[in-house]
Amino acid sequence: MSFTNTIHFRNLRGDLFGGLTAAIVSLPLALAFGAASGAGPAAGLYGAVCVGFFAALFGGTPTLISEPTGPMTVVMTAIVSSMIANNPENGLAMAFTVVMLAGVFQIILGVFKLGKYITLMPYSVISGFMSGIGVILVLLQIAPFLGQSSPKGGVLGTVQNLPQLFANINPVETALGVMTLAIIFLMPSKIKRLVPPQLVALVLVTIVSLLFFKDVDIRRIGEIPMGLPTLQIPTFNASQITVMLVNAAMLGMLGCIDTLLTAVIADSLTRTEHKSDKELIGQGIGNVISGLCGGLPGAGATMGTVVNIQTGARTAVSGLTRALILLVVVLWAAVLTQPIPMAVLAGIALKVGIDILDWSFLQRAHKVSLKGALIMYGVMFLTVFVDLIVAVGVGVFIANILTIESLSQLQAQDVKTITDADDAIVLNDEEKQLLDQANGRVLLFYLSGPMIFGVSKAIAREHAAMADSDVLILDISDVPMLGVTASLAIENAIQDAYEQGRQILVVGAAGKVKRRLEKFGIERFVPSHHFFMNRSEALKQALALVNPAFIRNVAATSD
Repeated sequence: MSFTNTIHFRNLRGDLFGGLTAAIVSLPLALAFGAASGAGPAAGLYGAVCVGFFAALFGGTPTLISEPTGPMTVVMTAIVSSMIANNPENGLAMAFTVVMLAGVFQIILGVFKLGKYITLMPYSVISGFMSGIGVILVLLQIAPFLGQSSPKGGVLGTVQNLPQLFANINPVETALGVMTLAIIFLMPSKIKRLVPPQLVALVLVTIVSLLFFKDVDIRRIGEIPMGLPTLQIPTFNASQITVMLVNAAMLGMLGCIDTLLTAVIADSLTRTEHKSDKELIGQGIGNVISGLCGGLPGAGATMGTVVNIQTGARTAVSGLTRALILLVVVLWAAVLTQPIPMAVLAGIALKVGIDILDWSFLQRAHKVSLKGALIMYGVMFLTVFVDLIVAVGVGVFIANILTIESLSQLQAQDVKTITDADDAIVLNDEEKQLLDQANGRVLLFYLSGPMIFGVSKAIAREHAAMADSDVLILDISDVPMLGVTASLAIENAIQDAYEQGRQILVVGAAGKVKRRLEKFGIERFVPSHHFFMNRSEALKQALALVNPAFIRNVAATSD
């Protein structure tokens, strides 16, 4: 196995342009996350350079952009504050040691090939966890957005001090924060495609603060030391070693989840398949180096990855280019960041927190599944007000108990075998003949057995097969149960086919399975006359759609 990402220069122009664009997107976010974490804007830049470079070099997803992310910053903020509170002298060094340990934790997971198990959790838990992190990030930005120092106590401290924060608003800094949000939210889409709104807001609002409020005392980034960072020697405290290890495990696990979910998005955009275990090793190496350099922990970043791919990147050269461009900023251009107001960075981070919230699922979770919605809101509440590990642990435990209960009920009904989407499809002679006549223009997507959350990855993997078909037949005749996560995967597959102009037919939808699909609004993509209870009839209809002459031949034969 190669220890580095496959690197070639056949797509050099696209990779260089993708890396440059990703660097432009990363710069304001790195500064904002660094400021939000309490480690300082420089830590955000060092994290973006170190994690970005080494994850691109050693990872398993060529187009993935790795950098400090909202979820990782939220956890790092809590680690920094708790470490400094318990040990003012060495607290920050201990926080960076936790980052190194998190990287070691990720490397171990990759070496033992546990990557494929990381994302095997119900969507309701992932949604509640990510939405909870979004809420935390938003709450933590309220104080700097209003022009004040963050109160002690993290989220709970902020919530308890909300009346005082709003009573002591700094009007100038709040106005700068509002301008930042206005630019990010209201910038026309045509301009957004050319330049990131976060960068435009960063530059324009900083210029406004210098021109119109130069005599006003505004909290700004201040001096960022140019040059290579000072190496952080791993620092431990005997009384806090257990806490450090637990924090490292939590940070590393979150980085794994964040990264592999983004890697799946990259796969769908590039029609490739990432190497989970290799990616975790690359992420681990990046985080170890970042901690040594005094940088924030990082993970695969959805925004940077999507921008990277959309601007032409196809290999790890793009990620290396992005990291080197940001390194130039750290070494020679950091002085330009000194006048940036802290309220501007708070506005940028606030928008990231809003984006992390899973609005799509929040709006319809209660319609799709009451149990799933309760799990999601429970995980979200625990994430915000209790603990991230507790939230995920409780959510996964409850979801698994409910799943086991459902499977037990099916076993009582003499359901003896459980298959997945990769099993061979058993066709009778007539069905084989009809499918042969389609000449590859009809795709029969056959699912059987209970569709629990573990099957969703197999469903998503079949997206690539839809590229060469004109009609998609979804056969769920042998599906007795359809879970929320699998339903979302099926919905994505159908929506993907619909948006590419393909006809969609559904076979065998009945009872609870059909009601679940209806709750997801499947009628948006599949008209009522495209539902069949018999696979042969669906195949005949598919042939009629791709070859109208088929109907005439059938009619002539019957005459």
